[in-house]
Amino acid sequence: MGGKKKEEKQKPLDKMTVKELRDLAKQETDIQGVYGMNKPELISGIKKARGIEETAPKKSDTSVREIKHKMRALRVVRESALKEDNSRMAEIIKKRISRLKKKTRKAA
Repeated sequence: MGGKKKEEKQKPLDKMTVKELRDLAKQETDIQGVYGMNKPELISGIKKARGIEETAPKKSDTSVREIKHKMRALRVVRESALKEDNSRMAEIIKKRISRLKKKTRKAA
């Protein structure tokens, strides 16, 4: 009757599975080696073929050196807390140091 076609809504590339991304890459682009690529490679290849600029993920404000400097300062504070027999404060600082260690692993 109406003759109107429903426009097919396409999922964002980040939400697609690897299989869907491979099919899309094979149909719409001339990318070679699609089956040897992983998801991030497929997404960047499709975006490049479509002319979409990729924005780099934001880097954290603190560098690894700054975090390690904070850890050294906290270790000194922890040692002084242990000498004063303040075990509760020493435990709190230990947890802070642990969190900072995790940040350095993520930042690297």
